[in-house]
Amino acid sequence: MSTLQMSLAVIGAVLLALIVAWNAWTSHKNAPRRAERSDAPRQEPAFDGAVPLADAPPGAAGSFAQVAASGESDFAPALPGDDALVLPPTSHASERRYALDALIDAVAPLVLEHAHTGEAALAALPPTRRAGSKPFAIEGQNEATGQWEMPAPGQRYRAFQAGVQLANRTGALNEIEFSEFVAKTQAFADELGAAPDFPDMLHEVARARELDQFASDHDAQLAFLLRARQAAWSPGYVHQNAARAGFVAGTLPGRMVLPAIGEGGGAVLTLAFDTQAALSDDPEQSAVRELLLSLDVAQVHRSEQPFARLREVARLLCESMDAVLCDQNGVPLPAMAMDPIAADLELLYDQLDGRDLSAGSPQARRVFS
Repeated sequence: MSTLQMSLAVIGAVLLALIVAWNAWTSHKNAPRRAERSDAPRQEPAFDGAVPLADAPPGAAGSFAQVAASGESDFAPALPGDDALVLPPTSHASERRYALDALIDAVAPLVLEHAHTGEAALAALPPTRRAGSKPFAIEGQNEATGQWEMPAPGQRYRAFQAGVQLANRTGALNEIEFSEFVAKTQAFADELGAAPDFPDMLHEVARARELDQFASDHDAQLAFLLRARQAAWSPGYVHQNAARAGFVAGTLPGRMVLPAIGEGGGAVLTLAFDTQAALSDDPEQSAVRELLLSLDVAQVHRSEQPFARLREVARLLCESMDAVLCDQNGVPLPAMAMDPIAADLELLYDQLDGRDLSAGSPQARRVFS
């Protein structure tokens, strides 16, 4: 072999080695970041007294405006879709599971000739708890305590009342739904020999439309994207960094929630990423490039300072994960763009308080659902 041939062979081998090294380095650089290994015992993050709740699946489009964060000072409506999230309710007091309220329900008292047992009431209840798309409930006045409650075995009730919710995110109560409410209530009353006193349908439907209009004008669901600047993230890497910021896993793959600090627990924020990546056979090789950070304003009590916590969480995650904060369209947001949103939220809280639908209250959580 001549000297020239040997030189060319050496050069070719060197070039091949360089190409292999370059490909390996590029592959390593672009591989999803993985969670750090640690020999220390794993500890799940949790706030004192906080109970992680199941985060709800994406919600359907309704009549209420869904609002996304943007760089503008006013809330901008966002089209509901696959990224629309419904946060779980936040509770700040020991509350009954359901309490009829004349502010947001059409209520029909049912007068009894004599007290009935809880067993009899439960047997007479309709099979479904909805009238159309609206929640429907029947409560009994406990003979021993005088309190209104859901009928329970072993108790006796001296009166009942039935109610249907006037509005929620599917729209206002309509005449067909009101008629279904009347039919369900009448059937229950007939079983117990009770006399129902129904409110005027036209009056209740008008109240429902007015409540729906108010809620539509004061509904805010904020959503921000956290987008990877360079290398993508593995699901484990996302979970590890989100846990350091206080998030705990939800029941759905690719969903994490930030628990409330106040009594009763609940979720303040939701962090979501691609479900398919979370369910991958090899999650560490799955690439996640975007996270959706969401706040359902009316569902979270004002005292939790949810927007301030959202800003702090976004800052921490952007720093630890080398991410950039964007609006839902992927446009990067400067820090100053968040200040007008905070001011608008304070005004929104005041308006909800003035209507007795304070954010995070049982009434608000039912109407904005």
